[in-house]
Amino acid sequence: MKSLLIAALVAVTPLPPLQPELLHAAIADLEHPVVTSAQLRVSGEAGRWYGAEGVAEQGRPVRPDDRFRIGSVTKVFVATVALQLVAERRLSLDTKVRHYFPDLPESVDAVTVGQLLNHTSGIPNEVGYPDLSTPEKVLAHRYDQWTPEQLRALVPPTEPKFTPGTKQEYRGINYLLATMIIEKVTGCDLAQEVEKRITRPLGLTKTYVPGRNETKIRGAHVHGYLNVPGQGLVDVSDFNSSRAHGEGDMVSTTGDLTRFAAALFDGRLVRKDLLEKMFTVPKVSMVDGSPASYATGLQTFTVNGVEVWGKTGEWYGFNAGVFSTRDGQRRIAYSFTPTVRDSSQQLMTLRIANAVTSPAPTP
Repeated sequence: MKSLLIAALVAVTPLPPLQPELLHAAIADLEHPVVTSAQLRVSGEAGRWYGAEGVAEQGRPVRPDDRFRIGSVTKVFVATVALQLVAERRLSLDTKVRHYFPDLPESVDAVTVGQLLNHTSGIPNEVGYPDLSTPEKVLAHRYDQWTPEQLRALVPPTEPKFTPGTKQEYRGINYLLATMIIEKVTGCDLAQEVEKRITRPLGLTKTYVPGRNETKIRGAHVHGYLNVPGQGLVDVSDFNSSRAHGEGDMVSTTGDLTRFAAALFDGRLVRKDLLEKMFTVPKVSMVDGSPASYATGLQTFTVNGVEVWGKTGEWYGFNAGVFSTRDGQRRIAYSFTPTVRDSSQQLMTLRIANAVTSPAPTP
């Protein structure tokens, strides 16, 4: 009883008030890292704020309803659909992945659906994917079109990187396979399932899964650029994202992402007992020995004593994220458009994380 009381008190502990000057400063520095735009939306019971800097495209400032590529935030939508199917008894987290795809190498025979979703599968690294290590190589392959079956075939018949369930390694292939299972179970593609189960019921009119042949972002959107040696900034908004099917191909807005987070965390999308899986990090270590930080679909971190759950995402020319405290007091969605794809992007995300959780200033 005492532990329940303590948990309840923690849940309603008020967060520090928002500090607009810190929030603005977090996105105002467009040089560290070099970005062409940045926007941040904060909502929830503990305060609201929205700000934007830079341009969506030449000559036009960013608007609150501009779409952008959300990268791996896509995984939260996939995990949500998967858990809904579990609630409908159409899917089990304990079912072996090779039950659905017996053509996968026998070396991954022990991997379950649940281990895909929490990144404890140990699936070996794919072999045969093109090198995208430089901006020039990215441009050369930006219109490559992949089928899910072609991507699945990149899993080699080699031993797992570790015994499934014993370690954690964040991998996109996990969510490609989870998405393919969703599509096999439902008989519909991911775009249809996300629309039917999430975006249409919640009125998320700016959020969608692109078609396999689709390269342009629909409607008004923020443009992403890459700094290419000898060419300067090249607009890479037009891109075939089929290689990231179910793991990083979706498009959304900050408003839609915060509404999605609100509905997810308050139990409108996933049954409460299954929702707990999204907040339960496996008791294993990452492959580098650090503590695991990924649950089913969500990741967690604590800044300034404030624990948040959500997901970061990255795509060529784009970086995005959505996070929330479990009690919904504070929800955060952001997007910025870095021109270099390297670790410098963390400078912006760390400033945002600090600004939205910063303690109240001392009187």
